[in-house]
Amino acid sequence: MQRFNGVVKPFREARPAWKVLRVLGSMLGLPGFNFESIDEVRARLLPDETALAAKLGNATNVAISSIAAPAHRFERVADVPIYFADPLVRRAPSLQVTADARPPRARMNAITLQQIGISEGATLKVRQGRGEAVLTAIMDAAVPAGVVRIAAAHASTCGLEGLSGPIIVEPL
Repeated sequence: MQRFNGVVKPFREARPAWKVLRVLGSMLGLPGFNFESIDEVRARLLPDETALAAKLGNATNVAISSIAAPAHRFERVADVPIYFADPLVRRAPSLQVTADARPPRARMNAITLQQIGISEGATLKVRQGRGEAVLTAIMDAAVPAGVVRIAAAHASTCGLEGLSGPIIVEPL
């Protein structure tokens, strides 16, 4: 439950929703619409405010189990490079020869490279959902362990399903 005060005057004849409902209920002759303040409405809806805290707990009595992941399963994080997404820019020959237009690579840190058992420059297969891509591995210290950064919106990676989520990486 949140309480706050307005910081600007309402636009023209605007009224809080509880006041509009109160007037409608009164006009229709319905019982229980005789509130004079928002505090009265709150007291009617939630007589004991401490009961609200009990309803908002995160406790669960369901057992949480983890599913064993297959070997070489990592998380994909994708970006959309500036010259991949826009249809006009994608077809501009001069822009497609810049560094920003290079084909996507699988960027990962040294720990992830070691877990897969490959070195920088190796070719690997990445599977996500029903799609797959063949990419070159690049060492990037800015990518966290267990994560592979793969650009989206490119013909070579468009088969991968989603911009993030679990992927399987296999050396070729």
